[in-house]
Amino acid sequence: MKRLFRILLIICCLAVLTACSKEEEETGQVIQAYYVSNAETKVEVRDLRLTTKLTLHQVKEVLDALAVVPEKLEYKAPLSLGFSVLGYQLVNGSLVLNLDVNYLQLVPTTEILVRAALVSSLTQIENVNYVSITVAGNPLYDNLGKLVGAMNAEQFINNMGSEISNYETANLTLYFTNKAGDGLIAVNRKKAYNSNISLDRLVVEELIAGPSSTLEGVYPTINPDTKPVAVMTKDGVCYVNLNETFLSQIYNVTADVTIYSIVNSLIELSNVNKVQISINGDTSGVYREKYSFSTMFERNLDLVATLNQ
Repeated sequence: MKRLFRILLIICCLAVLTACSKEEEETGQVIQAYYVSNAETKVEVRDLRLTTKLTLHQVKEVLDALAVVPEKLEYKAPLSLGFSVLGYQLVNGSLVLNLDVNYLQLVPTTEILVRAALVSSLTQIENVNYVSITVAGNPLYDNLGKLVGAMNAEQFINNMGSEISNYETANLTLYFTNKAGDGLIAVNRKKAYNSNISLDRLVVEELIAGPSSTLEGVYPTINPDTKPVAVMTKDGVCYVNLNETFLSQIYNVTADVTIYSIVNSLIELSNVNKVQISINGDTSGVYREKYSFSTMFERNLDLVATLNQ
């Protein structure tokens, strides 16, 4: 009788183990884990099979995987670049990653790639809709001093929605203004950007975003609520279509400075020789009773000043 009982017990245990193994095999989710290319100019994608089902356990699996340096060194693990994860918590679908202060030492181009890799990997986990990053418990700000906030995969995925967009690096020369608002200050900015965005549109967006808060003596020239409706370059002419908010100047800058901050910045691009600005596609108006929007503007370096002017 005891022997029969032992046999039945062994059979039950084997059945349970088999069922668990089968369930694990059937429910193991495969996600795409994102890494940083060796050149730190784009992200690389690799399949990752999750072996757990609880959300926080899956978060740990993904974070562990993103910290492992590949044996062949064909790409870089985003969590192996000199900083560490201090902790994380999930609240109402938003995952908060708390990183140590070494994260702030990443160059801006690498930092945005790391962010893209983390967010795009983690938001594939069920119940993780957004990812926020804090540094030693403090909110993360970008290199322009703006709050990064909660992020989702849509901020990093291209219009096709199937692959993460490649990020490239551009060296831009942007013209902002001096404290008096009557001269242009040239600022060099190294920017990691989505390769689906044209460089001319990137220049306009960066001008609207304004100078970094860490730059002293340099000030914005365009109403930050301005929206670029369309930006296109053809035959050497860059056509910049802005919404009507552009007409509402909230800064103490001259009309010359505002117009030529756009014109000079765009003409720094190798394929742009002239610039035309329109408001919602209309070129019949006049900017501050001085500049006709029908004008094809050319570079004006007479306005360029130095920081001490």
